[in-house]
Amino acid sequence: MRNVHDHVLSCVGDTPIVRLNKVTAGLEATVYAKLEMLNPGGSIKDRIALQIIDDAEASGAIKGGDTIVEGTSGNTGAGLAMVGAVRGYKTTFVMPDKQSEEKRAALRAYGARVVVTPTAVEPEDPRSYYSVSDKLGHEPGAFFANQYHNPSNPKAHYEMTGPEIWEQMAGQLDVLVCGLGTGGTISGIGQYLKEQNPDLKVVGVDPVGSLYYDYFHTGQLTPAFTYVVEGIGEDFMPSTIDWQYIDDVVRVNDRECMQMTRRIVREEGIFCGGSCGAAVAGAIKWVRLHDAKDLKVLIILPDSGSRYLSKIFNDQWMRENGFLDPDTGLGTVREIVAHKGKHGVISVHPDATVSEVIGTMKLHGISQVPVLDEGRLAGILSENRLLERALQGTPGQTRVRELVQANYTTVDADTEIAVLSELFRRFKVAFVMEGQSPVDVVTKIDLIDYIASRTSGEPL
Repeated sequence: MRNVHDHVLSCVGDTPIVRLNKVTAGLEATVYAKLEMLNPGGSIKDRIALQIIDDAEASGAIKGGDTIVEGTSGNTGAGLAMVGAVRGYKTTFVMPDKQSEEKRAALRAYGARVVVTPTAVEPEDPRSYYSVSDKLGHEPGAFFANQYHNPSNPKAHYEMTGPEIWEQMAGQLDVLVCGLGTGGTISGIGQYLKEQNPDLKVVGVDPVGSLYYDYFHTGQLTPAFTYVVEGIGEDFMPSTIDWQYIDDVVRVNDRECMQMTRRIVREEGIFCGGSCGAAVAGAIKWVRLHDAKDLKVLIILPDSGSRYLSKIFNDQWMRENGFLDPDTGLGTVREIVAHKGKHGVISVHPDATVSEVIGTMKLHGISQVPVLDEGRLAGILSENRLLERALQGTPGQTRVRELVQANYTTVDADTEIAVLSELFRRFKVAFVMEGQSPVDVVTKIDLIDYIASRTSGEPL
C-alpha cells in the first residue's frame, strides 16, 4: 500500500511546490508557490496546531478531557479542531467578527464552540479576541494554545516546513516571501533556510493598517487600524516573530490582495485565500525591484479559497467594498516627490526644548515636525501635543523626548499612490524612507496637488 495513513494527522506537511506562470508574466525571475492549502485541515496552520499539542502533551500542559482554547482568524482553529478531534479534546475558538462565515461554519463542523468578538477594538480591550481568548484559556480544564506567544509556533516551521522546502528545492532558492501574521511561519522557515544559505533573502508582506511595516523600517510601534484582508498583519507585536531572520517588508492594500487572489485562481488554477493574494502581490512588488534571470523565489500560500466564497469570490461583496474598481494608475510616491520640487526633512533632536521646537515650527510654517535621533526616526511632535503640554503649565524647557509620539506612517519612493491614499485616511503625513532614515515628507496637499496636475496639466 502507498500513501496510506493510520490517521489524518500524519498527512500534515509534504505539500507541493508549483511554478507561477501567468500572474508573474514580465518578470525574469522564476517564481514558485508552496500550496499549504493542501494540508488536511486546509491551511499551513495545521503544522503549528500539531506541534503545539504534541509539545503540550509531552510537557503535561494538556490532559485528557481538557478543552483547547485559542484566538484565531480561522485557520489555526481548524488545525487545532482537527487535532482535537483525533486526540479527544474539546475545542473553543474566539474569532473577530470580520472573519468569513465559512470559517465559523468550518469550526462548528468539527464540534467546536465559536465565540465572536468585535474587530474594531484595541488588543487590550476586554472585548478583543486576544483578551477573551486569554480569559477563556485560563479557566479550569482549559489549555490555551496561545499561537502569538507559543514557541511551538516557529518551532514547527524550523523543524518541519524549512527542511521540507530546502529538500524540495534542492537548495536552489534565493528568496522566501511570506505574509506576516503571528510571525511564526516566516521566523521558523527563515531561520532554517538562512542556516543553510546565509545569503538567502526573507521578505515579509504586510497589509495597510498593520504595524509591521513601520516597525521594520523605523523600530517604532505606530498606530494600527482596521483592514479587510484576513489572516495577516497585526495591531500588536507577537513574541513569535523574530526580526533577525527578516530582510525586508513590503506593504499591500486590501484591493491588491483581493484582486490578486482572484487572478491566482483564474489564471493559475490555484484555489487560494486572501492572504495568498497578499503574499503574491507583495512578492511581485519586491521582485520587480530586484529582478534577475537567475533569481529563484518561493512564496508561501497559506490557505484555501473555500473559506472566502461569501467575500473575495462574491462579486457583490467585492463591488460594495470597492475592490472591483479599476487601477487608477497614478504612479508612485517617487512621482509626488519629483512634482513637489522641494526636498528634505526639517527635524528636531530629542534633546531639543519645546521653546526651540516652537521656534522651528514658526520659522518654517509647519504644524508638526519629525524627531530624529542620530538620523533615525524616533517619532513626531505636533502642535496639538504642544498645546496639551502648554495647558498643563509652562512647557518651555521640556525636552522633546518627553512629548514624542508615534502617530505617523512611512513609505518608500516605490510605494504606490493607491496605498498612500489609504494611509492618508488615518495619517496626515508620510515620511519617505531610505533605510531607517526619512529623506522627505509627503502630505495630503502634496497628493492633491499631484493628482490635480495630472488632470489639468498644471499645478494648483
